[in-house]
Amino acid sequence: MKLSWRWYGPNDPVSLADIRQAGATSIVSALHHVPNGEVWTVEDIQQRQAEIRAASTPGFEMEWDVVESVPVHEAIKRGLPERSQYIENYCQSLKNLAACGIEVVCYNFMPILDWTRTDLAWSFGDGSKALRYDAGEFAAFDLFILERAGAEADYSPEEIAHAKVVLEHLTPEDQQRLARNIIAGLPGAEESYTLEAFREELAAYREIGADQLRQNLIAFLEAIVPVATSSGIRLCIHPDDPPFPLLGLPRVVSTSSDLAAIYSAVPDIANGLTFCTGSFGVRPDNNLTDMIQAFGDRIHFVHLRSTKREPDGSFHEADHLAGDVDMVAVIDALLKQEALRTSSGRSDAQIPMRPDHGHQMLDDLQKNPNPGYSAIGRLRGLAELRGIQTALSHNLYHSIG
Repeated sequence: MKLSWRWYGPNDPVSLADIRQAGATSIVSALHHVPNGEVWTVEDIQQRQAEIRAASTPGFEMEWDVVESVPVHEAIKRGLPERSQYIENYCQSLKNLAACGIEVVCYNFMPILDWTRTDLAWSFGDGSKALRYDAGEFAAFDLFILERAGAEADYSPEEIAHAKVVLEHLTPEDQQRLARNIIAGLPGAEESYTLEAFREELAAYREIGADQLRQNLIAFLEAIVPVATSSGIRLCIHPDDPPFPLLGLPRVVSTSSDLAAIYSAVPDIANGLTFCTGSFGVRPDNNLTDMIQAFGDRIHFVHLRSTKREPDGSFHEADHLAGDVDMVAVIDALLKQEALRTSSGRSDAQIPMRPDHGHQMLDDLQKNPNPGYSAIGRLRGLAELRGIQTALSHNLYHSIG
């Protein structure tokens, strides 16, 4: 796999020089300064490419290989009349990226929120800090801080009682932190909201269930996939994070059956997948190696991280080689997929992979990195993943030989 690293642009606390030393040559980036729905111009794309190339040194060249992400406007997700203009803009952005030589574009179709956590600095047992989703805290936010209309129907009496206990132990500052973590925007998030604005956004989805959201996704894909195909772009949808409904919002990219529906409706290979082991791995009913075998030919990008599930539906970001993800089996399956592509002559045999959501640790504990995107935690993850890949590649090479 091609070793990649996410870079949030010139304001990222982790510099391109840091990334160069980490050993990643494939940069994953986006134009976060461009408002959702607007066209990414060739000039803006080339400027980002120039910034990345300028940080390269002989023998350690870096290129912008993967876009993460070109945001999908809410009008498209909700199927509003004005979506046609936003789809047209999206198609133009794809054409402009292709004109600049960028071929892999990650995106997601999660309503309103991007990835969601309740704690961005949960103290791990070894003294490092990790991201965590606490089901009780989330319910307390939904029921008693946000006071979402109809929220009680989504929780059992026991869950509501527990949420009340959780709320009683939250100081006003804790409540503000919790709300900020959930709705104020995480790294890569598309929007940020006040509580009142967030309630209004949620209200717009009251009549949109999973079937309608899936139809809106398919309509979007039917419009953009032909453009991607003709331009040489490989689209790769990111799974829901977490992969279950939140705040009454539907989810349509959480399971194997979800993926089967998407790829059955729009079967072109340009309609691909970002295989995120952390997102899919939160659900015990997702068998990751089976999913790679089923959808491996359209995996265009990989996020490798591991989560640890807890009995009440909570989970936290584990070390890359711990948690509930069998990382050795996952990487083995991905390497076999690459070997199949090579034998069939595919030009995209090598799949870009990045270490995802590292712990905040060592010197980074004294810094203020983007949550989940500190340097040292991801460096540790990259080193571990690289070791597995090297060992398995050695074995695979000799078994084929």
